[in-house]
Amino acid sequence: MGAGKRSALRAGVLGMTLTVWASLAPGLAAADTSWVQIEALPTLDQAQTRLRDLATSFPDAAGFTLPGGWYGLALGPYDTPEIAAEALRQMRNAGLIPADSYVADGSRFRAQFWPPEAAESPALPAPSPAPAPELAPEPAPPPVETLADARRAEEAMGREGRMRVQEALEWVGVYSGGVDGAFGRGTRASIAAWQDSHGFEPTGVLKSAELRQLLDGVAAEKSALGLTPVEETKAGIGIDLPLGLVEFDHYDPPFVHYRAKDISGVRVLLISEPGDQNTLYGLYDAMASLEIVPTTGPRSRDKSGFSLVGEDAQIHSVTEVRLSKGLIKGFTLVYPAADAPRMARVLAAMKTSFKPLGETALDPTLGQPMAVGRADLIAGLDVRHPEFARSGLFIDAKGAVLTAAEGLSACGKVTIEGAPAKIAFADPHLGIAVLQPLAPLAPPAVARFETVTAGRGAALAVAGFSYPEALSAPVVSFGTLSDLTGLAGEPERARLAVKTLPGDVGGPVLDGAGAVLGVVLPRGGETARLLPPEMTVAVQTSALVPVLAARGFAPLPAEAGGTLAAEDISALAQGFTVQIACWK
Repeated sequence: MGAGKRSALRAGVLGMTLTVWASLAPGLAAADTSWVQIEALPTLDQAQTRLRDLATSFPDAAGFTLPGGWYGLALGPYDTPEIAAEALRQMRNAGLIPADSYVADGSRFRAQFWPPEAAESPALPAPSPAPAPELAPEPAPPPVETLADARRAEEAMGREGRMRVQEALEWVGVYSGGVDGAFGRGTRASIAAWQDSHGFEPTGVLKSAELRQLLDGVAAEKSALGLTPVEETKAGIGIDLPLGLVEFDHYDPPFVHYRAKDISGVRVLLISEPGDQNTLYGLYDAMASLEIVPTTGPRSRDKSGFSLVGEDAQIHSVTEVRLSKGLIKGFTLVYPAADAPRMARVLAAMKTSFKPLGETALDPTLGQPMAVGRADLIAGLDVRHPEFARSGLFIDAKGAVLTAAEGLSACGKVTIEGAPAKIAFADPHLGIAVLQPLAPLAPPAVARFETVTAGRGAALAVAGFSYPEALSAPVVSFGTLSDLTGLAGEPERARLAVKTLPGDVGGPVLDGAGAVLGVVLPRGGETARLLPPEMTVAVQTSALVPVLAARGFAPLPAEAGGTLAAEDISALAQGFTVQIACWK
């Protein structure tokens, strides 16, 4: 219907009522006339705001209080129910009023509060004064709202009002059904659950005070969160964000950073970049290494996307990413662990509202490039680092690793090449430990141990992850065997004339044929000050073999062979030298 026809129809419908309205005293509900009731609202402020809007199109709009604490909005009055019904039909067909509006006789209308001039006049003529009794009567108690009153008020809400109740119940986490305005078993059970949790009788029907508490509480929380639809056109993402808790900070592709507002502790990343499945998997690995993604929590990944949940005692984070048509888009929400109940509702709103926009991703040149690259940052985000990283060597086909024991007992988690592991046993005297992977791990090669002890001055090599942050492969350093005892004459120790770094600790010492003649120990304690920079201490194979065998990790013996070239020793060491890490 065109705007002109709609205006003409509205004028015609209103004409039915204006002469009758003018003849009535202001403030009279006129119970013997008819009205078109269009809405019932739970608070006076809401009703007055709605009526101010209605009055621009309907000068005959009126407002009355209803039983149960509700506020009714009506049009009229009309001389007869038939005239009111015809007006209802025309206005409803034209889409001028809600579809669930109905004809009311005004018998349930109480005090009139709209128009404002009507509210200033008495609702009814003052009764004749009664003779004063000898004693003043006791004041009448306020009317008690019955369950029947609450049900009638619920019906008067209309479909839209009941949908608002369902939305509020969904927001507080007690309702998961459809928002359709139909109060079935699910809605009733949800109302009862909310009532019970707030100290009300769990009847499944909201009385007016309960309804006000529910709706006002939800409104206040939503206002504090500031959930607002955001269209991030540069990233091609539409999403509802809690702008009461976060604010835009900067671009650092593939992320759009939203920092915490005030002291909320909440952060949001919008993720947007072009790519394929390999890019997606790389992003998954990168996100899993960030400080904002704690290691504990469910996670999943497939060819079309991934989900990462990280939880510890301080923070929680949720990352949702999808790959479609060569574009990778998603988001991360980070928040304090103590705020989890409230943020669950924010997360639900973000998930429901998230949508890709357009066919482009974030421009990789956006934002300010860093003057100096840092290995501990990914697009401006801190990467999670282990407490320490060192070396080890595979000693059996099941992935058991021999390494140095120092500091391992204090680790919250130990990994072998990133895979979770446990300490099978440690020998404090020798200073060694054996780690076992929690899941099956097939090593590329298994170390073999010398069967004939090398002599002083023999050539040797040390393999280890000397630079764990910079290199993902072991470094092989060459030197000689200085002595077959420690500085204090310990027979199980050996001194090596080779320079090593902390990352080499736990790594294998190899003889000229590539057989293991010892394991590097840390340069700790009082002896560290006595060692020259080019000297390293190791525990000898002759001491290692019986201890390992007694614990069920019998080493493989080296086969007789001649001296290998340096490059052959390096290639051999690459197969069985591994990096282990200690995490909080």
